[in-house]
Amino acid sequence: MVTTVVRKKKLEEYEERIKQAMAVLTEVSEDTTTPRNIRRAAKDSMDALQTNEFTPAVRASNAISILDEILQDPNMPPYTRVKLWNVMSILEAIKD
Repeated sequence: MVTTVVRKKKLEEYEERIKQAMAVLTEVSEDTTTPRNIRRAAKDSMDALQTNEFTPAVRASNAISILDEILQDPNMPPYTRVKLWNVMSILEAIKD
């Protein structure tokens, strides 16, 4: 009984983290000063986070993987890079 309550609370916390990440990724994906490939990666990360067939930790991990790859892009504006690092740190707290 207690573990069910704890698990439900964790799930709610993880979903809240995913919402926070989605808000920042939406900002990045709609920023026309950001190169198109980076906006596309932000959208792909959002898709990965919204896929309900996986646990929150797997969804977060998939999004982190997409972002990690694009963070190597030398054309990324510094303010966008900081936003994406913040998203990654939000998502890294999600564990199974």
